Amino acid sequence: MLRTLFLLLALTAGFHSAQAWAADTPPDVLARTTTNEVLAILKQDKDLQNGNLSKVYQLVEAKILPNFDFNRMTQLVIGKHWPNATAQQKQALVTEFRNLLVRTYSSSLTAFTNQTVEFKPLAIKPDDTDVTVRSEIRQPGGQPIPIDYRMYKTAFGWKIYDVTIDSVSLVTNYRSSFSSTIRQKGIDGLIKTLADQSSRNSASPAPRSGS
Repeated sequence: MLRTLFLLLALTAGFHSAQAWAADTPPDVLARTTTNEVLAILKQDKDLQNGNLSKVYQLVEAKILPNFDFNRMTQLVIGKHWPNATAQQKQALVTEFRNLLVRTYSSSLTAFTNQTVEFKPLAIKPDDTDVTVRSEIRQPGGQPIPIDYRMYKTAFGWKIYDVTIDSVSLVTNYRSSFSSTIRQKGIDGLIKTLADQSSRNSASPAPRSGS
């Protein structure tokens, strides 16, 4: 799931630049147009294909992270334990969750080969602020993989706050794991666990911390 998910996150990398077109551009139009652009980049960039982690981190930092609301994602992942965390713990959770995803998915970017993406029609009303953009990843010799992007409209454009792959939600998947760790080790224990996992998943310098 993780390898597939990072590929999908990479395919949304163009959302950031695309949002400059028009604030009212429908999210599915942004996704479809910019996905095609990013697919072209991935096919042409030999450094990314050869696993240049430094360049992968740069791509993730510059293109992918701005499209996600990590504060909202972390709050959803922590769930019922979020109100019990201090302000300092909340910031640490956001930072470590973000870094965990960056490190885990960056190492999988080179999995991209000949996949294509097909987006489903989206019925959206002018006053809608929360939508699900549905798509399928098609790969030679394999079954299509359904992908749903949960997005909501902010003052800064549409942001992703959950991704569902073949009916498995990123938020729900991590919530179960994190809740178990919090019950055993507390919130500080989860923060340390995330930091340790991030360190193990990368031999390169850590990406910039932040929300």
